[in-house]
Amino acid sequence: MADQQKIHPVPEPEQVAPPPKPSAPLVPRGSSRSENGDPERQQSPPLLKRSLTPYSPLKSPKKKRGCCVRCLCWTCCLFFLLIVLIGIAAAVIYLVFQPKLPKYSIDSMRSTQFNLNTDTSLSATFNVNITARNPNKRIGIYYENGSHLSVWYKGTNLCQGKLPKFYQGHRNTTQLNVHLTGQTENATNLLQLLQEDQQAGKIPLNIRVKVPVRIKLGKLKLMKWKFLLKCSLNVDNLSQDIIRIRDNKCKVRFRF
Repeated sequence: MADQQKIHPVPEPEQVAPPPKPSAPLVPRGSSRSENGDPERQQSPPLLKRSLTPYSPLKSPKKKRGCCVRCLCWTCCLFFLLIVLIGIAAAVIYLVFQPKLPKYSIDSMRSTQFNLNTDTSLSATFNVNITARNPNKRIGIYYENGSHLSVWYKGTNLCQGKLPKFYQGHRNTTQLNVHLTGQTENATNLLQLLQEDQQAGKIPLNIRVKVPVRIKLGKLKLMKWKFLLKCSLNVDNLSQDIIRIRDNKCKVRFRF
């Protein structure tokens, strides 16, 4: 008989305990396994589509500011140059022509009407003789239309008139006779003041003249100017025919 096989018992392998599970996951759920991410799951970002538009360069604000500063500098330079040219022209005219203001004086006054009406209005009519002197050697004066002459007493306009149109040559003296008429409403109080001044023998009057003129330099006729004449005078009365002038003083100004 064949030998019977002997069966030896094999010891069971020792059971190895499974490693302890970590209390917290090493990698959060839903995150990549590495800092750079999973290369299999990582996708490249989509390419941006650029619209092709024509290039239009924008003007720099510095350039605009520079243009404004440059224009302002040019304007100031031109203005300064104009002032210099005007000054040179004025100096040449003064040296060549030596201009002088004309002189005026009130020579005499005559009253043809000065009475109180029934409606308490005052009617006045005067004739005034004015002497105009032009002391310039090379300058003539054209007295144009549109002049105005008035006689005032303490802020009240007594009468008005105008100068005639004429030309006054070099170093010329002209006698002017001006006719003035006027009427003042509610003149009762004004007559009382006149009587008080007449008793004192001194009635203050102001004669104002505005006359447009043109200056002639040699053969050149300049633009129209305006002479402003103001004469202050004292008279003894206004009711008599001949009015005696005690003193008078006239000042002349001019403007364009």
